[in-house]
Amino acid sequence: MIKETIKALSNAYHEDVIAIRRHLHQHPELSYQEKETGLFIAQKLEEYGIPYEHGIADNGVVGLIHGRNGSDKVTALRADIDALPILEANDVPYKSKKEGIMHACGHDVHTASLLGAARILNEVKDQFDGTIKLIFQPAEERLPGGASIMIKEGVLENPAPSTIFGQHVHPPLEVGKIGLRPGKYMASADELYLTVKGQGGHAALPHDGIDPIVITAHIITALQQIVSRNANPAIPSVLSLGKINSTGGATNIIPNEVKLEGTFRTMNEEWRFEAHRRMKKIAHSIAEGMGGEADLHILVGYPFLVNDAPLTQKVRQRAEEYLGKENVVELPIRMTAEDFAYYSQAMPACFYRLGTGNPEKGITSPIHTNTFDVDEECLSLSIGLMAWLAVKELEERE
Repeated sequence: MIKETIKALSNAYHEDVIAIRRHLHQHPELSYQEKETGLFIAQKLEEYGIPYEHGIADNGVVGLIHGRNGSDKVTALRADIDALPILEANDVPYKSKKEGIMHACGHDVHTASLLGAARILNEVKDQFDGTIKLIFQPAEERLPGGASIMIKEGVLENPAPSTIFGQHVHPPLEVGKIGLRPGKYMASADELYLTVKGQGGHAALPHDGIDPIVITAHIITALQQIVSRNANPAIPSVLSLGKINSTGGATNIIPNEVKLEGTFRTMNEEWRFEAHRRMKKIAHSIAEGMGGEADLHILVGYPFLVNDAPLTQKVRQRAEEYLGKENVVELPIRMTAEDFAYYSQAMPACFYRLGTGNPEKGITSPIHTNTFDVDEECLSLSIGLMAWLAVKELEERE
């Protein structure tokens, strides 16, 4: 049976995939700068005998594995390839060699997993009909997101997949398990940049100026009403302000200007843009009423990620068949964001979580931290499961 073949190949290629992951971990590249990573992926696909195109969205790579009989069925597997501007603190042999850059979100695992799955699928291509598109995507970590660029450049065409799958490391979930959730799963994410202007002066004489710090304090408090008093409780929403700076202020100086940065996240597109309108109105009205000015620039980011319910149910069944029912768990909604959402808005998609944690080995650090790491036992599971899901998807589309 093909399942047993995939499992055997997963075990056989496990050490090779660990080596790939470690190479990528040692040589991380930031979003939109993944030149060497793209070349490495292309080299591996060439080594495996898989045709590919390099240079989509600059550093993206797309491979194609054609099965037997020339069927027009197509499904896609996606991995992101970029790293984060974080100085790694791990003391491991494969520690990042680029100071201040680290694969702290597991994209090295994602890329290595897709390369391993591609190698397996190429070995068994005479046992399935259809085509599997391999999408190695740059720039997941920075707006506008590599997914949006790759889609604009035709990654979902010629051939056009009818479904797409992606995975993401998940430290809270122990190695050997995966997690998924049908329907709305991850939030949209917009960046907020607020500038409040007043008239600075001596802190002992506030009546001679217009204090932008006081105006800002009122705006911060009022903006929280967007979620607590305006949002429908049935629509998950988060508004957080994470940075505030004044220009020229001191203990005895009222500044001329205050700048804030934050994020707004939700799971409803209509409410998303209504909230934008309300935020701008609140900021402008409060500042004007207190004699100042406010300008709120909203950088529209990724949409919310929705897992197609029928497809995700099939993935659950297929994963249970491959891993055992006890190793497939239901996940809660997350207010984090992921540019795989662009694919999920364009076609039936399933984005699942790969368990990578192991408390006994001390592997518990969250993603986006300088001590993040994974239990590399996850790689034999990840490459086999991705291959299995792709094959089963093509089988059911006959």
